[in-house]
Amino acid sequence: MSNTYKSAGVDKEEGYKTVDKIKSAVAETHNENVLNNLGSFGAFYQIAGYKNPVLVSGTDGVGTKLKVALDSKRYDSIGVDCFAMCANDILCHGAKPLFFLDYLACGKLDSEIAAEIVMGMVKACKDNECALIGGETAEMPGMYKPGDYDVAGFCVGIVEKDQIIDGSKIKAGHKIIALPSSGFHSNGFSLVRKIFPDFNEEFEGKPLYETLLVPTRLYFQPVHKLLEEVKVDGIAHITGGGIIENIPRIIPQGLCAEINTSAIRIPSVMLELEKRGNIDRTEMYGTFNMGVGMVIVIDANHAEKVLNLLDDAYEIGQITEGEEKIVLN
Repeated sequence: MSNTYKSAGVDKEEGYKTVDKIKSAVAETHNENVLNNLGSFGAFYQIAGYKNPVLVSGTDGVGTKLKVALDSKRYDSIGVDCFAMCANDILCHGAKPLFFLDYLACGKLDSEIAAEIVMGMVKACKDNECALIGGETAEMPGMYKPGDYDVAGFCVGIVEKDQIIDGSKIKAGHKIIALPSSGFHSNGFSLVRKIFPDFNEEFEGKPLYETLLVPTRLYFQPVHKLLEEVKVDGIAHITGGGIIENIPRIIPQGLCAEINTSAIRIPSVMLELEKRGNIDRTEMYGTFNMGVGMVIVIDANHAEKVLNLLDDAYEIGQITEGEEKIVLN
């Protein structure tokens, strides 16, 4: 019997089935700027309507949250997570997402699972007026076990050069506004899985995995609504490293973000994790978002307007002078 690619563990037909399952849905994310049929090795996107455009790009994955999804056989939220982790990052600079590409690797491809993951990306792209214009599926037996998947994404957005948000205009007296997270988002799951090994245990009346797999919140719609009305001087996406590591990334030298931790609305699942794992509160703030998915830094004169425009936003601190970039009170 002669050897074939399939006998080595790679089933090209399953890849073709995946494409068939997703191609019409992916096409629904396209707009007039997506140029199809110009080449088979790359995706084309034309830029129009900008005076001095700057492209802003971001790439990320889902991390070991994937393990929760795979063990629970729930795949629909993972694609949303992948898109959100990338799009929320470029949003910190005021960028509007233009297009997204994904990379899906596995040990043995199952077209149903792969399609479900990509359909999550499709949903997220449509909700954020972004085109899913390309991707790659890699079946790699020997590198991954059958049933294992890894997911990563790459997002490109655009912003006018004179509207770039980089934190350089932050001053003492500015207010720090929190936008709530939807849960753990896609960070800290190596510790989450250590403390919560049974994803099927009941938590607040439902299987724990349902709480853990709530997808990362997408902030494009509320933040761009805000940017149309108010001048924002800094935005931080609270990902790996939590508040402690991410807010200082946008704070100029000589200034300090003073955070009133008593104001932060910590989700009950994080409090349960802290208690069960006997985790120090500082470790929690340096690992998880603690219920704060994104932070807006704004002139104090605009704070009330921001809170009125963003229904669930609330104040958690202010900018002061100081050498420490962040202080938790």
